[in-house]
Order: sequence, then C-alpha cells, then structure tokens
Amino acid sequence: MNKKVTTRNIGQRRMREGFIGYMFMLPTVIGFCLFIIYPMIASGYYAFTEYSGFGRARFVGLENFKWMFFQDPTFFPSIRATLKYVIYTVPSILILGFLLAVLLNKSMVGIRVFRTIYYLPVVIPAVASLVMWKFIFEPDYGLINGMLTFFNLPTCRWLQDPNVVIQALTIIAVWGCGGSMIIFLSGLQSVPADLYEAAEVDGAGAISKFFHITIPMMTPVLFLQLITGLIGGFQVLTPSLVITLNGAPNLATNFLNFQIYRSAFDLREYGYAMALVWILFFIIMFFTVIIFRSSENYVYYESEN
Repeated sequence: MNKKVTTRNIGQRRMREGFIGYMFMLPTVIGFCLFIIYPMIASGYYAFTEYSGFGRARFVGLENFKWMFFQDPTFFPSIRATLKYVIYTVPSILILGFLLAVLLNKSMVGIRVFRTIYYLPVVIPAVASLVMWKFIFEPDYGLINGMLTFFNLPTCRWLQDPNVVIQALTIIAVWGCGGSMIIFLSGLQSVPADLYEAAEVDGAGAISKFFHITIPMMTPVLFLQLITGLIGGFQVLTPSLVITLNGAPNLATNFLNFQIYRSAFDLREYGYAMALVWILFFIIMFFTVIIFRSSENYVYYESEN
C-alpha cells in the first residue's frame, strides 16, 4: 500500500513539475507564434495578393512574381547591387576583424585601450556614423578628397559615382569591424596555449603557428562570422536611406531590402513587398545552405578528433 502511495506521489510531483515547466515556456511559445510564425504565414499569403494596407487584400496569384521577374526594371539591379555589396563587405570585415583580433591578442600595457578604440565604432548609432561618413566622402569639401588633393592624387565623387559607391560603403562597413574583432578575440583566447608551446618545441615559427594552429582552431568562429555577416549583408538597408538617398546613383545602392522598404512604405504595395521579402529569404537560405553543406571541408572541430 505504501509503495502504491509513494509511486502515486512521485507521479503527481512529476506532473506538477512538468506543468510548471510548460508554464515557464508558455510566454516564449506565445511570443514565437505571435511574432514569428504568424507574420511568416501572413507575409506568405499577402505575397499572392494586391494589398495597399487598407481595405481587403485581393488575391492575384503569381502576378507579383511575374511583375518582379519580367517587368520591374529595378528588381535585377537591386539583386546585383546587393550581391556586390555582400561580395565586397563580408570578406573585408572577416579578414580585417580577424587580423585585428590577432594583433590585439597580446599581453602588453595599454592593450585594453586599443581594444576599446577599435570597438568604439560599433556602439555609435548607425545613422550618426553614416551622416559623419557622408561629410567625409563629400566630393567638394570632404576629408578624403581633401587629403587626396593635398598629396596631388586624383579625387573622386565617391557617393555620386555608381562605379565606386559600393567601395565607399565597404569602407564604412569595414570601419565598424570591431564587433567581429571582439568575437574573434574571444575565440583566440580560448585556443589552448599548449598547442603553441608544442609547436615552439618542434621549431615552428610565428607564421607556421598562425596557419597551422590559429586558423584551424578558429574555423568554427570564422564559420559563424561568415554566416552572420552574409545574412546581415543581404539585409543592408540604412546606407540607402541615409547616405545615398533612395538608391542613388543610378540604382547602384538600390539594395533588395531597400526595394522592399520602398514598395511597402513609399508605394503602398504591400503584396509586392511581401513577394520581395520571400525572394530575399530564399536567396539568403540558398547561400546559407551552400555554406553549411561545404563547411565540413574547412571547419575544424577539436571534439571530433
């Protein structure tokens, strides 16, 4: 009898603990359904409708996608501008952030000051930093052209020239590589010191240790930064709104995310904007899947060996 009572009490206690656990999970589940699942389902529906944000949405089937691929003169330039931005910025931020982390992964007097200086651009509001860079790149009285003139070098209309505007935006993006630097620095400090000590015993130099220890041990962090940088690069929007004014010059900064913003809030074509959102989603997913599938060829996990 006592055994049955004890078993029943244990079962009741487990049910009570399970109920309490589910109650703690409930706010997260509700938030996920309300702010993730429902918006995805709604955007999927509106992508096949003509909807201005007022009144009823009218179902039009694939008309939004037909217009996008065959009639919209700004769609493919926006894809091209976005891909060009990603190709320029993502590798640049990865390389410079990693090299800065390697340089700052030292034990010396004042190293924390240098780490703080390189990280400061990350904490500056994006709009404020873009306005500052807009004045720096100003062709007539900007700092960069002023320095080029001082050294008798040719100047450039940075933000007004479609051939170099992406390079100018890349400089701005690289200026804020402190976020990647901090993550790389954290990864470098977790690399076992005995690996370097063993390499020194074997006579390995600094360059050999960098390519045969540092880089292989940092590949998981590099992989993470590549994925997050890729996703962030495809979602670029603020430079088009602040620094180049609505995708100028000549649609060179008419990024896909800006195309979505413009369609939704300027043209009031919410259905078409949702169709663009799903195209952006599939583009990001396509490149992410490729990177994940190929990661086993270059990402080293110490626990697997």
